[in-house]
Amino acid sequence: MLDFSDVFSQTALILFLASVVGLLSVRLKQPLIVGFIAVGILLGPSSLGWVQANDQIDLLAKLGISLLLFIVGLKLDLHIIKTLGQVALATGIGQVVFTSLFGYLIALALGFDSIESLYIAVALTFSSTIIIVKLLSDKREVDSLHGRIAVGFLIVQDLLVILAMIVLNSLNTEDADFSIGESLSHIALSGTLFILGIGVLMRYVLPPLLESLAQSRELLMVFAIAWAVSLSALDHWLGFSKEVGAFIAGVSLASTPYREVIGAKLVGLRDFLLLFFFVDLGATLDLSTVAGQLGDAAIFSLFVLIGNPLIVMAIMGLMGYRSRTGFMAGLTVAQISEFSLILAALGVSLGHIGMPVQGLITLVGLVTISVSTYMILYAQPLYAYLAQWLGVFERARPRRESATCLTEQDDEAVDLIVIGLGRFGRTVADRFIAEGYRVLGIDFDPERVRKARTQGIDACYGDASDEALFASLPIARARWFVSAVHDPQVSEALAAHLKAFGFAGQAAFAVQGHYRPEKIASADTIVFAPYEFAARHAAEKLLAMEPKEPQ
Repeated sequence: MLDFSDVFSQTALILFLASVVGLLSVRLKQPLIVGFIAVGILLGPSSLGWVQANDQIDLLAKLGISLLLFIVGLKLDLHIIKTLGQVALATGIGQVVFTSLFGYLIALALGFDSIESLYIAVALTFSSTIIIVKLLSDKREVDSLHGRIAVGFLIVQDLLVILAMIVLNSLNTEDADFSIGESLSHIALSGTLFILGIGVLMRYVLPPLLESLAQSRELLMVFAIAWAVSLSALDHWLGFSKEVGAFIAGVSLASTPYREVIGAKLVGLRDFLLLFFFVDLGATLDLSTVAGQLGDAAIFSLFVLIGNPLIVMAIMGLMGYRSRTGFMAGLTVAQISEFSLILAALGVSLGHIGMPVQGLITLVGLVTISVSTYMILYAQPLYAYLAQWLGVFERARPRRESATCLTEQDDEAVDLIVIGLGRFGRTVADRFIAEGYRVLGIDFDPERVRKARTQGIDACYGDASDEALFASLPIARARWFVSAVHDPQVSEALAAHLKAFGFAGQAAFAVQGHYRPEKIASADTIVFAPYEFAARHAAEKLLAMEPKEPQ
């Protein structure tokens, strides 16, 4: 009989099976997140029972969550928060209100009593910040417009779920009004003092401290982890969520020159620790109470998978965003959160709901987390299929994403169009501008677009995979086209768009080193791998130099 009673053996088993299932998922082109949750279900009490949720694994999971939100916060400086704060707040609150209302009415229609309907409605409202941010990070879309909006309203949701749990807890007290008022006052005061304290540290303490710590890269990494976990723990102690504290810790360092090196160094550790979160999530799912809940679970799951994104799209459309941006952001609320499972357990412990309702919420969580993962990973083809019906969610003139790109009617033609304003794209753009050519830059990172504009470069927001973007570009009149996007599928789509819109100039595509460029290569196209290209150029320079004799 196998014995996995000690923590070390359980951890070894988790890592081994996660590696096997992860390899199988990669071979089958399935999301790793779904595979890791399946490992937790397989090893947890609902199946083999070899691994029980324990404090040590839970600790590793929480550390991973803290690092995940910390790294996201590192990418969002105060200017971006100021720019996107309005839409994040409006979308977050609006989606919570409408989802709660419709979810409550659906639950009543299905025969649940008012308290059970309230718990179900609240559980359907909140989405998983951890899962969504991990998926956006894997797709490199955290810096995109829809990614930043999604992170913003997910953080708003995290704050609202704390208030919801305070209210539900107060329903079990004799003086509910006093309990709610006292708790909310405590939250407001604590939050204000916390933000003021962080502001003072950002202004006077953190810059000189980081400058001293940066003399040792190892010490800088240790401090970054300590800072993320400490603020996460402090925020939890003040009555907020750990996610919010870790996020604020990242934001507090986002304006420093060390954010890039900190973020790059912590990515591997973040992914390793998050493995335990997904396994722990699967292990805590109690599937023994789902019998007889399949019909109701299907209805609620469809509401979350379809209704929640439609609510977000409607709100963002009214605020002046394009249907594509609303769709991409809306997909991030197509699942319920781990908070929903905690909320259900809280309801059972307070005697508000029974085990069948908890089982229903658990089943909806399992279905929506799994299905929405695929929806987000395949968002581009899904939007391409549905685009013809989604125009109803877009204003005639989406003012927040108005076509700021130059059009065919401009008096002066554009010489070069650059897709991607990172280091490679900006270097190409700056070189052409120095030679007197007119350059138009495109990027899906609003901050890169803003910086380019402040430095005198014509730039606009756009996603290279969005076919509608090309309708606003002077493609036919441009002399050169450069894509700094390394994704082979995007490069192939761009090559097809250039041909469709009558581009007759010279094109260049930067691709990954192992990619075979047959689908985009032509007589007027240059295809190269930047790192290999730079290495060959450096080698030629060295070979052209007269070598010195060794001493």
